[in-house]
Amino acid sequence: MELYDQIVEVIAKEGMVEADKIKPDATIESLDLKSIDIVMILTAIEEKFDVYIPMDGAFQEAKTIQDLVDALAVHIKKEKS
Repeated sequence: MELYDQIVEVIAKEGMVEADKIKPDATIESLDLKSIDIVMILTAIEEKFDVYIPMDGAFQEAKTIQDLVDALAVHIKKEKS
């Protein structure tokens, strides 16, 4: 499974959003994800990939799913290298 799909899976589960609604251009707001949902998603990503994710910066500023996934993917790859 690709990193993108794994991240989307976590967003769907933790954000309680139907996976088919999670499109790259969908906004965090349109999916009705609140800050607490984002924190839950980031915490789950940390556990799944065994990386530390700071709870500020690029992740909180992400406006779309693509922004969020890109920021997370870059971070995970950096932490794992």
